[in-house]
Formats: sequence, structure tokens, C-alpha cells
Amino acid sequence: MGLPPLPRLRIGGAGRAPFRRGREFARTAADSAADVLHPLLALSRGLRVLAAGGRRRWTELPGEQRGPAFFVAAACVFVVFLLPYGPLASAIGLLGAAGWAGRVRAPASPGPGADGTERLRLLYEALVPYFAAAEDPDPLYRHGGEWSRPFESYDVDADGRLTRLVLRYPAYFRDGEPESRARVEQLLYAKSGRDREYLFTWDEEANRLTLAVLPALSTAICAQRFVTAPGETVLGFTDASSERRTLPVLEGADDETEAEADAGGTGGAATTRDVPPVVWRTGPRSTEPHLLALGRPGSGTTTLLRSILLQALPHGDVLVVDGSGTGEYACLGGRAGVLAVECGLAGVLATLEWAGHETERRLLAANRARQFGHPPPEDVQRPLWIVVDRPSALSHVAAADGRTDPQELLQVPLRHGRAANVRVVVADQLDAAEGLSEAVRLHTRARVILGPASLEQTTAVLGAPPPTTPVPEVPAGRGYARLGAGPVHRLQVPATPDPYDDATSEGQRRAVLRLLPEPEPGPRGERVVATKG
Repeated sequence: MGLPPLPRLRIGGAGRAPFRRGREFARTAADSAADVLHPLLALSRGLRVLAAGGRRRWTELPGEQRGPAFFVAAACVFVVFLLPYGPLASAIGLLGAAGWAGRVRAPASPGPGADGTERLRLLYEALVPYFAAAEDPDPLYRHGGEWSRPFESYDVDADGRLTRLVLRYPAYFRDGEPESRARVEQLLYAKSGRDREYLFTWDEEANRLTLAVLPALSTAICAQRFVTAPGETVLGFTDASSERRTLPVLEGADDETEAEADAGGTGGAATTRDVPPVVWRTGPRSTEPHLLALGRPGSGTTTLLRSILLQALPHGDVLVVDGSGTGEYACLGGRAGVLAVECGLAGVLATLEWAGHETERRLLAANRARQFGHPPPEDVQRPLWIVVDRPSALSHVAAADGRTDPQELLQVPLRHGRAANVRVVVADQLDAAEGLSEAVRLHTRARVILGPASLEQTTAVLGAPPPTTPVPEVPAGRGYARLGAGPVHRLQVPATPDPYDDATSEGQRRAVLRLLPEPEPGPRGERVVATKG
């Protein structure tokens, strides 16, 4: 039988505390001494630099010139010694020179490199026909000229591609004409790479043009409750340079994070950060009470409508018209606040006809309450949302069947919706925009265009050119938004897929299902269901 093992001597935190405090005290004393002695260290380093420079100059002098140089130096020292305050002034000058020579210099910029220099030279040569004039005696841009003269600052990445450029242009360039500016922007876009999005900033007073590569907007923001006031709807998120307001959002939630959150854990993949939103304000005082969204198939217009519906349901009632008939809104059927989800022509016509009568009833009730000095009734104050997806498809079916165009039934809600607290949201495909009625095009002052689109198409939909260059391939939900006569914003719609789609990830499915209201019990819940024609 062996002896029991000896107890191991453990040095706990109490034993190591004096040594740790001693190391911290020594480190603090060393840092304090370095701060106090920093000027002396700089002076000593400068004196060594000056001495090394003088020694190098002395050794580089030929032998026959050392004698005269020594005589001249001695004469200068003697004259300075005879002058009033000469030794003091020379000592101060020596200390100043030593301090300047001993300063800590920032590392020199490595420069653009061979590839970057060649790209800048080619860009300069390409700009010559746009910025040069034959009668200019000293042109900034000429063939074979120096590109570093007009290019004031630039940043390049590891591959030598431009990420930022500030250039000067001559005063006679017509920077006030959109056509002239568009030609220059198109050239810079082509020469700098078409796979990125660029922001052009024209400073007409200083004759400066700034090109900046914009980072991609985040696609990891899923549907969630946003911190907004009543009457505010988040269409998506944009750049910090175009919007000062920010909202806290949960970004990057995946399946594992959702599973950990459901199990009571904290999750590790999701992060909360402040992102600038594009907020659409509706209500009686809104100048843009209705919205129109256009895009190509798969661009994310249906995702935008689902996101708007999930934000509208806690505060109002919704009517959904699915013109495509694909069941993208089946998850809303029978939910509290959902009056109807229709995709058959007969049901759509009946629903939109009721919406027109409801708008008139709300308008009359609100006017009657104002005449007697009373606030509007509660049912009038509760917003009514009419969301119509693909109305052009329904109009085609109605024309073939000899029925009333569903878009004609939207005239009353579009014309009087703001006073009656009725909001209309219409989405359709970009190639079917000509099939939209005049009332829809006239009264939808809030506009969104999603997916890849040309500059002409974006300008025609929004009424103004986008501030950035479009790219050929964009993720779903990426585009531009303009609210009334305001500026054009880049937009990324939060991911709001159909929770009943098999291709939807588990994390995004749970995010959408959490926002859906509970099914409405009773006869109303049995009556309000999705109907197909």
C-alpha cells in the first residue's frame, strides 16, 4: 500500500497579487517617466541625427576643402560669440533644430503601386477630351500630361483599384448641365469598374469632383419590430451619408442563433447596431400617403409589401390583393387585423368596391365630426391599408372577361385616402408599368424601384436620377427610394420571406412568424381567408 500523495502547493490569487501589483506599478512608473523624459529623448535623438549628418558631410568633403571649411566654421562661431546674446540665440537655435530632427515621423505612404499608377494615368488620359479646350493656355488635362496635377487625393485598394478620388476640373467645364456631368460620371464608372457602386459629389464652387466607392448595404437584417412612431413605416435601410437618423436593429440572426434564443440562450451570431433607415411617414398630414413599388421578377417587391404589412398590422387593418395568385400572402389569412386576402377576380372586385365605400364612409364621418367639433370616431382613426400586388395582371384578366378594371376601383381610396386615413400600396413589375392607371401613377408620390434597372428606368420611376451608379447584379430587395420631392436614397429592404416557402431558412421563418398576429377566433376568423379564382 503506497503512501498518499503529497498535497500540491497552490499559489492562489492572494499570493500572486503583490507580484501583479508590483508589475503594474513598475509599468505605470515607466510610462510616466517616458512621458516626462519624452522632450529630452527627442532632443538627444535630434542631436544624434545632427551629429551624424555633420559627420557624413565632413567625410564627403574632399581633402583640399576641409581646411577652408573648418576656417569658415570657426569664424562663424567667433562672430556669433561676439554678438550680443549670440551664444544664447545659437543655443536656442540648436535645440530647435535638434527637436525638429528628433521628432517622430509618420510612416510614408506606400503610394498606389505600379498597377494603381497605370490606372490613374489611363483615367487621366480618358478625361482629356471632356476637360480640355484648345484655347486654354495652361490646360489641366492634355495628352501626355502629368496626372498628379489635377488628382489632388486618391485611395486605392490592394489590387490597385480606386476606392476614392478627388480631382479638379477647369472652370469652363459645364458642370451645371446634367448631360455634361452624366458623361463624365459614365466614363469614371467604366474606367473604375462596373461591378461596384459609386457616389459622385460635385463641388461647383471649388471645381472639385469626388468619386467614392460605396460599401454594400447589409442584407443580414431580417424582419423585426422597429423603433418607430405611429404613422412611420420603415421601407429599408440606406447609407449613413444620406440619412442622419438611425434605428437599433438586430443584424446577422441565423438558425443557430434563433435556436439558442428559443432555448433561453443568448446566441452569438446576432449583433445589434444602429443603421440609418428610409422611413415613410403616412397619416392626415403626410404629403406621400400612397406608395408605388416597381421591379423585375425576383427583385423583392413582394418582400417589401410583406414587410410593410407586418409593420401595419399592430396599428391598423389591411386588405391584401394578390394579383399573381401564387399564395405569397397565405400566411396572413385569418389573422387578427387582416380583413381579406384575395387573389380571384370576383373576390378582388368585391373587396376593392367595399374599400371605396369604406373610404367614402370614413370621409363623411370625419367631416361630420369636425363640423360638430368632435374628434373623429375610433374606427376612422384606425388606419386601413390596401395592398395590391400585380394589378396589371388583374386588369388583363378583367379586360378579357369584360369586367371592371380593378384599378378603377382604387380611384376613390387614392384620391381621398389621406383625409380618410386610408393608405394604398401598389407593387408591379417594371415591364408592366405602362399598364398602370393614371390614378395610380398620379397619386403614388412615394416611389421605390428594386432590382437591376438602367439609369433611364430609375429616373422615369423616381422622377430624379439616382445619386449612385447602378450595378448589373444586385441582391433581392436592393434598389432606390424617393419620398415625394425628397432626395433619392439607396435602399435595402429587410429580409421578409414567405414563412410557408420551403426555400426559407429556419431563422428567417421564425422571425416572420413572431411578427404575425394571432389567428382571429370566431366566425370572422373562419370567413376571412385567402380565396383563389
